[in-house]
Amino acid sequence: MLKKDRSYDKLNLLKGGYTMSLMNFYLITDTHFFKSSLGAYGKEYDEFMRFEQKCFAETEAINNSIFDYLCKTDKTDTVLIAGDLSFNGEKESHLGFIRLLDKLKESGKRVYVITAGHDFNNECRGYDENGIHPVEATKREELFDLYYEYGFKDAISVDEKHLSYVAQLCDGVRLLALNNDGTEECRETYDEEQLEWIKEQTKKAREDGQMMFAMNHYPLLPGQPIFSLIGSAVQKNGTDITTMLADEGVHLVFTGHMHNQAINEKTTENGNKIYDVCTGSAIGCPAYMRFVTIVDTDTVDVKSEPVPDFEWDTNGRSCTKYLSDLFDSMILNMLDDMKYHPDRMIRKFGMGENKSLEPVVKFIGKRFDTLKVGTICKLLWVKCDKSIKKMLVKDFAVQLVQNLFAGNQPFIEGTPIGDAFLGVLGRVKPILNKISVKDIDGNPADLYEILKHSAGNYGTDDHNAVLKLK
Repeated sequence: MLKKDRSYDKLNLLKGGYTMSLMNFYLITDTHFFKSSLGAYGKEYDEFMRFEQKCFAETEAINNSIFDYLCKTDKTDTVLIAGDLSFNGEKESHLGFIRLLDKLKESGKRVYVITAGHDFNNECRGYDENGIHPVEATKREELFDLYYEYGFKDAISVDEKHLSYVAQLCDGVRLLALNNDGTEECRETYDEEQLEWIKEQTKKAREDGQMMFAMNHYPLLPGQPIFSLIGSAVQKNGTDITTMLADEGVHLVFTGHMHNQAINEKTTENGNKIYDVCTGSAIGCPAYMRFVTIVDTDTVDVKSEPVPDFEWDTNGRSCTKYLSDLFDSMILNMLDDMKYHPDRMIRKFGMGENKSLEPVVKFIGKRFDTLKVGTICKLLWVKCDKSIKKMLVKDFAVQLVQNLFAGNQPFIEGTPIGDAFLGVLGRVKPILNKISVKDIDGNPADLYEILKHSAGNYGTDDHNAVLKLK
């Protein structure tokens, strides 16, 4: 039986026509397990890692630490894992990860997983002193059998074609575990057949008097406003999917993919609410686990815990600090490439061989090295607190980007850096208003509002929140 969370008075609750038992679980996502014996070192590896947010060589050690913790905890007997289980679909990585799942099951835990785009591939690679070498890959059709024990086996409904299922977590609570990667040629979409299956399951949950929540790898709502402009950052047709789920009685979904920590809310035209709780990757900054308590059919308590320290030479740094430094180095490497390899940066952002942009990118890159926040504010006649006048714009950029992923972005009104940022943003607002930008749904986007709310969180706490679903 699930252990009672002592912060609540009753184990069994009656509310809104439902009778259910309070329950809780841990949720992790984007474990990206890589079997280290496949090779993660050498010159080619170092070059690849210059622009990686997540770890690579360290992933086996990090996952070992996380699973050791989950095996030993007495806070819950249920663990959910929201996709991208392997680094990039390596067969040995899957087999190594399944051994960790087996260990978790042997400790008495119930485990429910979904797979995602990084879990199948045509070509996989390892790195060593000789460069890049191929390793055995995993086909999508192999994933059902590989992970049969961890969701499919005990499901009350299975959509094998779409690698999705419904699990009864406890009396009154069902999990809608969704995979929407389709085939290798058509990833990240829901087809009509799967949508009909989802509607059948949500209808049955209502008829059976069950609370149902979902787990979907790709965010259904943009994790941060800026992500609403990036197609790959959000579930395709996410607007339609969230509307359908909310109106069908699913008011909560747990997601991953973007390696960011965020909680976002939407209310449909029919007045139905849905929350998207996106969780950071287990092996890259920000590395968090979610501990979730379903208090009753209307109330869910979400808490965040940093992943535990792991066995690695971190030069005395905690796991959190080690991963944060890796993230910072990724951003700094990009800024360095703007100065010294502008062509590489232009290609990285999908602009091809645009020679005319190289001098501009190089100039901006060089200015980042010495330009101070106070200088920008002075040029634009913006008041700047003396505590941040000497702050390098480069350091501001690093903090800004990391905050986007860590959540609870602190650059808000009433703070020195927030007021300076918004002051500068206000000065350039006439220019921003002339830039025609559309979001992923094709709607005109307000760049000023997007940048303001991406730099500062004015909504739900992204780490710890009590969510009222209705």
